[in-house]
Amino acid sequence: MITSRWVAACVVLAVMGAVSLRSPAGQAADSPVLAKAYFAGGCFWCMEEAFEKVAGVTAVVSGYMGGTVKSPSYEDVSSGRTGHAESVEVQYEPSKVSYSQLLEAFWRNVDPVTANAQFCDHGSQYRAAIFYRNEEEKQAAEDSKRAIEQSKRFKEPIVTQLTPAGEFYPAEEYHQDFYKKNPIRYKFYKYNCGRAQRLEVLWGGGQ
Repeated sequence: MITSRWVAACVVLAVMGAVSLRSPAGQAADSPVLAKAYFAGGCFWCMEEAFEKVAGVTAVVSGYMGGTVKSPSYEDVSSGRTGHAESVEVQYEPSKVSYSQLLEAFWRNVDPVTANAQFCDHGSQYRAAIFYRNEEEKQAAEDSKRAIEQSKRFKEPIVTQLTPAGEFYPAEEYHQDFYKKNPIRYKFYKYNCGRAQRLEVLWGGGQ
């Protein structure tokens, strides 16, 4: 039986939820304003590790974006038939790190001259991509790509995709923070995939 107490409790919870979602004016003074950004750079385990090292990033979620199938599984995406790429959702505080700085971190952790593959992983599901959510992000992404091209760092063309963000589907729980949960297996994979070695050749500096 639905009682008046139950209804009242639901109303209170709904109001509290609405207040907690207000941004930024409705937020408590100690609640940071957060934003989200989306990238693909091959194995999402590795991109998660890379972005979680960036100051101002509060969380990184591994998942799938850029495809045509709703709620795909890892097996679906790995088949290469859904159009999704292994991606990450980067949650960050704009007051501490800008979108342009996230773009810098992205570029230095991908191979921008290889299409439909990253390091030892091949197929469109491992493509490198920047998924922009609005015109400001699109412009920033285009500017960052143009700056790399004008630097003449690479003889080959930059083939990293810049594309509108679609729906992001979080990956299965066992993929989240994989590099922390399974450090030995992760390091074995990363080393044998040649990711760090290739990034050193492309960008220099310890990646």
